[in-house]
Amino acid sequence: MADHQNEIETFGSNDDFWIFGYGSLIWKPPPHYDQRIPGYIEGYVRRFWQASEDHRGTPEAPGRVVTLIDKAHWETLTDTHASTERVWGAAYHIPASKVQEVRQYLDIREINGYSIQFTPFHPAISTSEVTSPPHDSEPTEAEAGMRAGIKATNTIAVREEAGSVRCLVYIGLPENPQFLGAQDPGALARKILESKGPSGENKEYLYNLETALLGLSYNSGDAHVSDLVRRCKALEKEAGIGSDHEDGGAEGLYRVGSTEEQEEVEK
Repeated sequence: MADHQNEIETFGSNDDFWIFGYGSLIWKPPPHYDQRIPGYIEGYVRRFWQASEDHRGTPEAPGRVVTLIDKAHWETLTDTHASTERVWGAAYHIPASKVQEVRQYLDIREINGYSIQFTPFHPAISTSEVTSPPHDSEPTEAEAGMRAGIKATNTIAVREEAGSVRCLVYIGLPENPQFLGAQDPGALARKILESKGPSGENKEYLYNLETALLGLSYNSGDAHVSDLVRRCKALEKEAGIGSDHEDGGAEGLYRVGSTEEQEEVEK
């Protein structure tokens, strides 16, 4: 424990502060970053199993956001969705002169159940051209838009591993009070649709996450996330509710200008 705390306190002192985002940090980066690299980590599973009382829900009616679960622990749980070998996201480098300021900002934003861990991050920095593989399932709107671009060019960049970088990452560990454990996908989708908090509607978080993930690499999608999108869209259609998901709300990065800007960057 003492060694871990010491690593937390000294991390970034050699201008090597990198933070990995696997949720809203993908499209809402931390302030003062000077490099953003898409890529992935291994040994974890991303799930909407963390309650959100401060961003996408309230203490009285918590929403749902993603956390990472150690794969060895996940394998002891009952889950409808299969795991993937990689968790895709984006890593951000923070200059040494801004580390303390950004750390304080992130600690405040991540206070609702998340703790600091470290993990190797594999950057996606080289590309090769391949044709689009076949798909068996009906695509979501985000996937359909991506595939339309693939069809137009018949090629897409495939990211390949090129070494690794040690990254800080905020994870809602199973022992934290906001960790909910395995969730029924149908009930989870309904919960996401009905939840709303200071940062906006819970479904917006889900839809933006899928779009942001699909924009990282050809194979960077997440079946758990996309299945929840399909379920939510189906429920909205049944209820006659429209959505602006097809407008691609997460296509561009929302760059936070300062640590005073109270935007959601929970992961």
